[in-house]
Formats: sequence, structure tokens, C-alpha cells
Amino acid sequence: MSISTATLWFVITGLAYGSWLLRFSFLGIIGNRELPEYIKRHLRYTLVAVMPGIIAPLVFMPRARDGAFDLPRFLAALVTLLVGVWKGNLLLVSAAGGVTLYSLLNFGF
Repeated sequence: MSISTATLWFVITGLAYGSWLLRFSFLGIIGNRELPEYIKRHLRYTLVAVMPGIIAPLVFMPRARDGAFDLPRFLAALVTLLVGVWKGNLLLVSAAGGVTLYSLLNFGF
């Protein structure tokens, strides 16, 4: 299937404008006003909602193994989840998952 250059640029421009509009709704329109507490509470869960959607395909169907289940990636995701529940610190969670995956791939499995 081939996509024309004009269609590609139309889609890219549309996505860029949509992204800008979404960010502007929070930064430009709201400005320096304080957000209501219920909105701030819901915005705290954005990372928790987005990260599993990004990570789950990488864990359960990794390209490195042609879609086959990979125990080191699963264990690294499990350690990441446990550290996230325990500490709740994004940098610590990322470091724990990265170190676990690196260690398992290079020294364990």
C-alpha cells in the first residue's frame, strides 16, 4: 500500500495541530489559574494509564524474540511494577526496571 506525499503531510499536520490544541487547552486557556482538586487528582493517574499501554506489548510480544514470550522482560516488568507500587518514584522505577532487564539479559538468562 502506498500513501501519497500530500496525504502524509496532511496527516502529520493534523496530528501536530491536534497535539498543540490539546496542550493549549491546559496551558493557554487555563493559564495561571488553579485547577480544581478533582482534576488534579485525575491528572496524577495519566502516567499510570499510559505506561502499561506502551510497555505491555514490549513485554508480552517483544520483537527481539519474534513475538515469543521472554522471561527476562517479564521479570523486569514485574520488578518495575513492584517498585512502582512500593515507592511510587518514576526515576527509581525506571532505574529498577532497566537494571533488572540489563542484568538478566547479560548475566542471567
